[in-house]
Amino acid sequence: MAGEVERLGYHRLWVAEHHGMPAVASSAPAVLIAHLANATTTLRVGSGGVMLPNHAPIVVAEQFGTLEALHPGRIDLGLGRAPGTDQVTVRALRRTADMHADSFPDDVVELINYLLPGEGAPSHPSANPGRGYLPEVWLLGSSLFSAQLAGILGLPFSFAYHFAPALLDAALSAYRSNFRPSVLHAEPRAMVAVSVLCAPTETEAVWLSGSTKLSILQLRTGHLGPLPSPEDAASYQFTDAEKSLVEEAMSTHLIGDPEMVTDGLGRLQQRTGADEIMLSTRSHSYEARVESLSLIARSWGMAPPTR
Repeated sequence: MAGEVERLGYHRLWVAEHHGMPAVASSAPAVLIAHLANATTTLRVGSGGVMLPNHAPIVVAEQFGTLEALHPGRIDLGLGRAPGTDQVTVRALRRTADMHADSFPDDVVELINYLLPGEGAPSHPSANPGRGYLPEVWLLGSSLFSAQLAGILGLPFSFAYHFAPALLDAALSAYRSNFRPSVLHAEPRAMVAVSVLCAPTETEAVWLSGSTKLSILQLRTGHLGPLPSPEDAASYQFTDAEKSLVEEAMSTHLIGDPEMVTDGLGRLQQRTGADEIMLSTRSHSYEARVESLSLIARSWGMAPPTR
């Protein structure tokens, strides 16, 4: 997939940290990023994100400093403050027993300090080979907390519109109004992540989106499993309550033919003034996922039309 999206002209590919989720093959982002960066040459590759409460900041600094040293100018470090899993797995990750203590702001500052050039104070350990190798650091969020923090710290901010649409406008406003220039960034920079699924026809796109439809229901009801196929979704008998739940969760998804999807992306960009839009595309079929991204790239003008 990384090679395909690089060829199509996409700018970034991010992988997220999720644990104990059979539908998501991304529990070790740093390992995946190393593999993806090695398989590409121009694509920026990064985390969307590393869930910082699961890790010591110096370990993340070492991992992503190493990645940046190996692939200069191509590594992104997106940081989130949720554990990215259930409470049983949280305990398996050996986080602190005090689950209510939120040290995320301090951890972000500590991590960045490990990466900044310079020797640092004698009491401040050095992240080798991390120090001086600066990946592009982003804060991720689905609430106002991370939006405000990203602004205060002068970092780029990526909002998870694909699963928290209600707070989009408020979060971007909070980010921009709180932004303070930093040694890393002089101006605010906002990204919006949106769920998209594109096919040659609207009918086919809706059929393919059945995988997401049933997957959302499984997630909300605690019945986790691999991503269902469209055939599985078509054969499942949704109750009225389940239909309502899924329709609400997918109300902001862009599903349709190329013209429909790119029109929706254009309206989203106009609404938000986002500097970047990131596409989250879930499909049971690799081929359908590549086709979705290819159709959007051509319709948006990123890739040349097929002959």
